Amino acid sequence: MDRMSCQNLDFAARLRAHLFAALCVCVQLLAPQLRAGPHLAENQGGRVVVAFDSDWRFSRGDFANGMIANFNDSNWRQVEIPHDWSIEGPLGPEFASGSGFAPGGIGWYRNRFTMDLSASNKLVAIAFDGVYQNAQVWINGHLAGGRPYGYSSFECDLTPHLKFGRAGNVIAVRVDHTKFSDSRWYTGSGIYRHVRLRMTDRVRIAPWGTFVTTPALNSDSATVRIETELRNGNAADSNPTLQTEVVNPHGEVIASNATATQITAGTNRFVVQELQVTKPNLWSPDSPQLYTVRQRLVVQERLLDDNDTPFGFRNFRFDANRGFFLNEVPLKLKGVCLHHDAGALGAAVPAPVWERRLRTLKSIGVNAIRTSHNPPAPELLDLCDQMGFLVQDEALDEFTPPKNKWVEGWNAGEPSRFGAGEFFEQWAVRDVEDMVRRDRNHPSIIMWSIGNEIDYANDPFSHPVLGSEFRPDHPRAENIVKLARPLVAAVKRFDTTRPVTAALANVLMSDAVGFGEVLDIVGYNYQEQRYPEDHGKFPGRVIYGSENSHTWNAWVAVRENEFIAAQFLWTGVDYLGEAGRWPVHANGSGLLDLCGFKKPLAWFRQSLWSEKPMVYLCATPGGDTNRQGRGRLRADESWNWSSNSTVTVRCYTTCADVELTLNGKVIGRKSKAEAVDGALIWRVPFEPGTLKAAGFNGATAAAEFSLRTAGPAARVELLDDSGAAPISSSSRIRQVHFRIVDDQGVQVPDAAHEVNFAISGDARLLGIENGNLASTENYHDLKHRAYRGHGLLILKSPANADGIQISATAEGLSGTTLSMP
Repeated sequence: MDRMSCQNLDFAARLRAHLFAALCVCVQLLAPQLRAGPHLAENQGGRVVVAFDSDWRFSRGDFANGMIANFNDSNWRQVEIPHDWSIEGPLGPEFASGSGFAPGGIGWYRNRFTMDLSASNKLVAIAFDGVYQNAQVWINGHLAGGRPYGYSSFECDLTPHLKFGRAGNVIAVRVDHTKFSDSRWYTGSGIYRHVRLRMTDRVRIAPWGTFVTTPALNSDSATVRIETELRNGNAADSNPTLQTEVVNPHGEVIASNATATQITAGTNRFVVQELQVTKPNLWSPDSPQLYTVRQRLVVQERLLDDNDTPFGFRNFRFDANRGFFLNEVPLKLKGVCLHHDAGALGAAVPAPVWERRLRTLKSIGVNAIRTSHNPPAPELLDLCDQMGFLVQDEALDEFTPPKNKWVEGWNAGEPSRFGAGEFFEQWAVRDVEDMVRRDRNHPSIIMWSIGNEIDYANDPFSHPVLGSEFRPDHPRAENIVKLARPLVAAVKRFDTTRPVTAALANVLMSDAVGFGEVLDIVGYNYQEQRYPEDHGKFPGRVIYGSENSHTWNAWVAVRENEFIAAQFLWTGVDYLGEAGRWPVHANGSGLLDLCGFKKPLAWFRQSLWSEKPMVYLCATPGGDTNRQGRGRLRADESWNWSSNSTVTVRCYTTCADVELTLNGKVIGRKSKAEAVDGALIWRVPFEPGTLKAAGFNGATAAAEFSLRTAGPAARVELLDDSGAAPISSSSRIRQVHFRIVDDQGVQVPDAAHEVNFAISGDARLLGIENGNLASTENYHDLKHRAYRGHGLLILKSPANADGIQISATAEGLSGTTLSMP
């Protein structure tokens, strides 16, 4: 892989992409034929960034001449980026359970653009937020670069091979995911994250070159330190001035600085500026206040480059005895692990879909996210900044050699051993460096994780401390430390303000080789029983739960031990892959299902983590046998049970007392102190009607919740569930909840009708999901079965589209139509 021309992506530039594209773009996006467009005036300066997501041509399969400019791609399919071809399926048992029984293979993408003659002295790069995987990028038939690791953002310099004027330029991207069983979870395939073209002067701010910190901070004043890397790509020295402003959340400039500097031809220079701010608004989960560092690089009043970097004023620290502090206030991190897919959408997830999911997690009481087990899409981190989530940003799931990847089912059959470990030695340091450089200005990020369960016993590393489980033919665990040290150093080269961590699966083995000593703070996966002993054994060690089960006892271990900083549940949302045997293709460990709907488990967690009054009911027939595995509740939000049966009712609440009634008759009243493992439990003889819980804090009911018996399915109902999701300047995501209800509007809990949809207006279907882990339906057909009475339809339309209508019909039911503005 030629990587010499591959440079790092300046993440902050994307914030103003659409404004520049509309007003002063000199790069015209074209497909499949070249077309005329606006030109940039010669005196126009500054950075130009153009969204490059539209009008791509795509084909699966390999093409020996696919990189050639005049290659005929007229019969290729037109797609919009982000695009994931694996989710298009079909899924099948011939693929791997680990990666969700989804196909891989090879795919090609091609796109066209033109450059104005006045831009011939500029630098032009193409930036990819992520391509899974083994991407190779060509410009006009010349290899420009690429990246093997599918989660790394990267860019390629196009300048040496560009054509200007009416002549067209062709970008070609080859993606090789032939080894589809290369992961323990669903990865997707293709250009599944956003793409941009960026033009700058040859004297410029380096990609990811601005680093903002606040070394001195309190509620009265703050020092803002801005370290900026400048690059001079000219043959002559340059004497630019870097103008920097701090802008508050209201758009007001509150501090500024101008620094004159000299950059020798063909070299880089770092400029450090410090600005003073009074009365800063501190960033926190409850008040995620964002400021902006605005920079302009000028020479004799001519604008060379400009860049905006959002940041937040906050400080934090981990204490080995007292846990985590944010802005000097103790805070338990109530976190969830998240994979990067969204059910029917695969890996190509629009920001509004994430926003809806995060909004629900926030309502549960979640305040922290672990990006399992790879760098996330940049827009997810933007949302965490904006919505107030603290983040553990994770780089890798394996070092080298690769881990086992299950093919027939979880821990079943013979595994494959492909994966990122195959190119670890060549690329891991670079991948970690780029993650840190890309993400280091996000106030939400509080730690860097270099790896997940690298020390999983015998997968692949082993050590005599494992006793009878020791496998002398496996790589020795001492290699973990040898491989980890360069990764820790890679983080420290670009950020010393945050601790380095890793999620340990076998602390016993890691301690035997000194892995914990390499880390600043140590994450324990499912090892709560070690907390007290290790706290005494390693008094200076910061311990937190990096991956935890949903059980009551796992939370008590955090709640009752001040020195434990965090708990990260596995997981926040159900995810594709890491599946059982076909046709199950997803993992159901989440608080939310694949649609993003709350499961009973989410309400249980809300009763533990939220401070707002709430009460919730779920039920299961017979005895209290609704617990299995890692605390994953087997209960239903239903009051439809067999006649003459006795039902176990579980109640989750934040209230002091709960009164339970059935059809207006009091079943009983219990105090929260009577809860068993966090739940109030009643055994209730079933009777159709309404089961109601009222939560009391004193004499007045503070919260209510009811389960109603559903009658026969009568109609389909459509509800706009888009909420206050953000709207980009070019498109809008619409999320529609479809339900099967009886004639009183009660959702029928076992309804599985096939629903047929029709869409009118300027909108297209992105996918239909119902949350069923074993469903093999086509996500992109305009028909889909309900599961447990409902599902989710996801559409995309232009931002200015109106008059959109969605109709839904099902055999034997009344249909409905939803009009959306």
